[in-house]
Amino acid sequence: MMKRILCAFSCLLLLGLLLGCSKASFQGTDLTGAAFGGDFQLTTHTGKQSKLSDYRGKAVALFFGYTNCPDVCPTTMSELKAAMQQLGPKADQVQVLFVSVDPERDTQNVLSHYVPAFDPRFVGLTGTLAQVEKVAEQYKIIIQKQGSGSSYTVDHSAGTYLLDKEGKLRVLVNYGAGPQILAHDLGVLVNE
Repeated sequence: MMKRILCAFSCLLLLGLLLGCSKASFQGTDLTGAAFGGDFQLTTHTGKQSKLSDYRGKAVALFFGYTNCPDVCPTTMSELKAAMQQLGPKADQVQVLFVSVDPERDTQNVLSHYVPAFDPRFVGLTGTLAQVEKVAEQYKIIIQKQGSGSSYTVDHSAGTYLLDKEGKLRVLVNYGAGPQILAHDLGVLVNE
């Protein structure tokens, strides 16, 4: 009888250890194996040409937005800042990239003041309208200019993509999901 109890206990302990060693699941939408995304090249807010592949070895949070955005963009950037704070030392293994969907107004100079104001490690990216549209198409981002003159707005897809250390698209975190979900899923990618 005691042998059976020990055997059952051992099996339960082994099962518990195996379950404890399994990979954590993402809290955002798992896009592993998605057939879109990929490498691209744009200009950083410091004036340097930069490719997505330059950030290999780090998990990447990729957000498309613009500096004149009244709500979605500053909220998301603030959530990314809070997620980096929650990650603590692991944040050094994460790169946040802000791709402007409004290159007409978001010049290198404008981005150099806006993006690092959230976190000095964040990188703003821009280019010609054609370059930005190509990257947006690669990542299935919708961009629609609304209005005319200098006070136009830009409707755009509002989620944040998370890429693994190999530059592969892995997760979509919806707008407003909060810094906890961003930190969790970035932590999973950092630990892979």
